[in-house]
Amino acid sequence: MIDYRIDVGQPHTHRFPVSLTVRPAGDALEVSLPVWIPGSYLIREFQRHLLGLQAEQGGEPCIIEQLDKARWRIACRPGKALTVRYEVYAHDTSVRAAFLDTRRGFFNGTSVFLRVEGHTESPHRAQIVGLPKGWSVGTALPSVKVDSRGQGWYQAQDYDALVDHPVELGPFWRGTFTARGVAHELIVSGAAEWADLDRLMADTRRICEAQITFWHGRRKPPFQRYVFLLNVVEDGYGGLEHRDSTALICARKDLPRRGVAAASDAYQTLLGLVSHEYFHTWNVKRLKPTAFAPYDYTRENHTDMLWFFEGFTSYYDDLLLLRCGLLDLPAYLKLLAKPVNQVLATPGRQVQSVAQASFDAWTRYYRPDENTANATVSYYTKGSLVALALDLSLRLCPALDDGRAPSLDGVMKRLWALGRPINESDVATALQAEAGCGPRHAADWGTLLADWVHGTQDLPLKELLDLHGVHWTDKAGSLTQQLGVRLQEAPGGLKVQAVMHGSPAEQAGLSAGDELLAIGDWRLRKPDDLVQFFDRKAPQPLLLCRDQQLMRVSLPPPPEGPTPWCHTVTLGQPPADSTGAGDAHLRRRQAWLGH
Repeated sequence: MIDYRIDVGQPHTHRFPVSLTVRPAGDALEVSLPVWIPGSYLIREFQRHLLGLQAEQGGEPCIIEQLDKARWRIACRPGKALTVRYEVYAHDTSVRAAFLDTRRGFFNGTSVFLRVEGHTESPHRAQIVGLPKGWSVGTALPSVKVDSRGQGWYQAQDYDALVDHPVELGPFWRGTFTARGVAHELIVSGAAEWADLDRLMADTRRICEAQITFWHGRRKPPFQRYVFLLNVVEDGYGGLEHRDSTALICARKDLPRRGVAAASDAYQTLLGLVSHEYFHTWNVKRLKPTAFAPYDYTRENHTDMLWFFEGFTSYYDDLLLLRCGLLDLPAYLKLLAKPVNQVLATPGRQVQSVAQASFDAWTRYYRPDENTANATVSYYTKGSLVALALDLSLRLCPALDDGRAPSLDGVMKRLWALGRPINESDVATALQAEAGCGPRHAADWGTLLADWVHGTQDLPLKELLDLHGVHWTDKAGSLTQQLGVRLQEAPGGLKVQAVMHGSPAEQAGLSAGDELLAIGDWRLRKPDDLVQFFDRKAPQPLLLCRDQQLMRVSLPPPPEGPTPWCHTVTLGQPPADSTGAGDAHLRRRQAWLGH
């Protein structure tokens, strides 16, 4: 048994005093702190916030030797209780680390609990003490002996389970509900008085019931309790999945307002986040890649399958909102067009496959720079489009022997039934089995999957959507999109954030960091000025400043039609006089979207 004690009693210091107690089996004990947190694929170096590490046995100090950036060896005597004490500086407002101030506290176990080598499979207990007046504890971690506010002892079956349960601390709002017989909690910190949290909880319940039904039908899910931890801030958005809970962050403007019936775009986006992280309860936390079995907390855990675990989850998050009635068809198609346009506006999709993007997440996705759009593609967005293309392709196959129409839903359930970590070959096998004996789409699903996942060609989405009664319309992008430049308003002018490869902006010699001052004889202060004064008939003289030096360049007019950096699409129902939307197309759309 490993015992931890974490003190919340001095929130103004932004520090958690922590101690752990263990009985070592030998004359040395090795401890370490994880360098990353599962679900966020970047080395975070949590150990940089660990302070004042010391150890003692029977009142006598022990010698500590640091082995590397996050590991220490403690000299000790076997069989006698050893206590290790340290503090963790906690001022990270994200969902990934630890935070503590006089308003609230939060921590993930990977940021605060040292890992004891040789004891990771043992039961681990954590005692939370020192709660300020009016504060409570919110967590899915099983309690052993706690008071009415949640202060006291909690226990996990092993280290992995201990650090997979984030903890919220403070005077938060708490609501409870049951979904398909399973107890759920919604904990919200920082919401404004006008926020309609009861509506948020009711909508969250609809999401949970739809997803449990998706995976299990009428059966219960593989967890007894689930907790949503939502931190509401001035400006923020994101989430991190865990086996029995999720940590979320959103802006106050994202919450629904009391007395306002219409769901804002921002609120629909928040519901999509709730749906996304809850779907991860199955897809990545239980149905996981072989590379994550088990986790290695000391280094990168590379996998080329994030296109599946994040991308397919991104496909289903909004689709399930539609299925449970939280989106209508126009709103869903508007959301579906977003990843289409994001990918088509990324020249890097022609350079890097979505499988490569998955493997390189540790060095690219979480470290974007001015060349990111030219060098890589998002495994979230491109992965969601792979899921869309596969789903629509499967739905073109004949019905299976049991009368059921093939779909990606069936593939996900086949993979879940395996009951073990999976690889790409398992996905291909499930696709082949789901397709049955259909036409060309069932010829060799492994080859099709490999082409779409490891290739860099554009997916046949326009054709597939047309066959399912969804109209694809190409639109002209904004002038800056057509020129291949991303701009930001800055004091004194426009600042270049990124230049797309092959674009007119690149031909003109523009670079990230340039300040655009004037076009011709006209001063530039905002993007609309560029639109107002740009003449598309001829190259335009542009005055810019780079490193305090004025420069003059010639900016060519943009080409006509779609380009690798500019291809804007809207999705909708076919026009009434359309000849392409036959009865078969509309029946397929009804089967796919229910509309």
